Amino acid sequence: MKKNLFLLLAVFFGVVGCKNQQPSAESLKDALTDKFYIGVAINAPQITGVDTNSVALIKQHFNSITAENCMKSGELQPEEGQFYFDLADQFIKFGEENNMYIIGHTLVWHSQAPGWFFTDKDGKDVSREVLIERMKNHIYTVVGRYKGKVKGWDVVNEAIEDDGSWRKTKFYNIIGEDYIKLAFQFAHEADPDADLYYNDYSMAHEGRRNTVVKMVNDLKSQGVRIDGVGMQGHMDLVFPDLDDFEESLLAFAETGVKVMITELDVTVLPRPGRNFGAEISADFDYRQHLNPYAEGLPDSVSVALNDRYLDIFKLFLKHSDKIERVTLWGVHDGQSWRNGWPVRGRTDYALIFDRDFQPKPVVESIIEEAKK
Repeated sequence: MKKNLFLLLAVFFGVVGCKNQQPSAESLKDALTDKFYIGVAINAPQITGVDTNSVALIKQHFNSITAENCMKSGELQPEEGQFYFDLADQFIKFGEENNMYIIGHTLVWHSQAPGWFFTDKDGKDVSREVLIERMKNHIYTVVGRYKGKVKGWDVVNEAIEDDGSWRKTKFYNIIGEDYIKLAFQFAHEADPDADLYYNDYSMAHEGRRNTVVKMVNDLKSQGVRIDGVGMQGHMDLVFPDLDDFEESLLAFAETGVKVMITELDVTVLPRPGRNFGAEISADFDYRQHLNPYAEGLPDSVSVALNDRYLDIFKLFLKHSDKIERVTLWGVHDGQSWRNGWPVRGRTDYALIFDRDFQPKPVVESIIEEAKK
């Protein structure tokens, strides 16, 4: 049954019947070896080896992997006390066998968390003490299982709004601001050697920047271990302004923690609305004008996309002394979440390898830029 499921997944992701990947003479990981880790988020068909074309690309070009979905709390513990580690174990095995720097994503996130986490048997919000205990048990179990194997954890994900206010999640509403401090404490207790990160999107916004800087400094002043900040790279052809992004990058680095560029992709599609950043709950009805490149990407847009990616990587290379890792949010265009968010059924071109598993021109440009 599992074999049939993986075959269906392979067909869905476009990995059956496509031409074989032709490896180039050079790879991203070799070109960037003295700059930063170059990582990629991987999904079930890649973890299990069904998506052989993607696996070839991962092995050739990347030296770090992040769990795209299989380590989120809703996947690991859909019912209280019932953990499902099958796919996460295979993710770890894939990373170890291929000498990857393994990143766990994510321990505490309001989205893709199981409903039981926050409610009692009557459907009412649990007490502060109960939620803290559930959070502790989850972190201890997950981090403890992969102690010494996962090198870095996205401990808390997306806790701050664009304007710098706290996102009013169940964690915040029930526990208060302390939930972040407690999450980092529990993760450190479960694996004292693992790096621990805070991760968020639209980090170029001044409000979010200032609050995250304050959060990091406050945690450090209280003796709480926090090793890095993940700046999600969900971008488009104009947003964020790279000067603003650079300002945030420098501000985070000045706190004394590592900076990671996480979840990098660049959409070429029009936005259906404003001010939703990378909020996963955003959902808009399909309209034809929102899917302008269903039959292929015009040359002019392709050139603009490659130029944008190169400018982004030039910024990363400029600050390679401050950046530990850059992670793409997917291997190739066909698997990108951008095809279904925030409008389902669209065709996007958000990654640096196309649907035929071929590198876009920017891959060679990045390699050449890294040599300078």
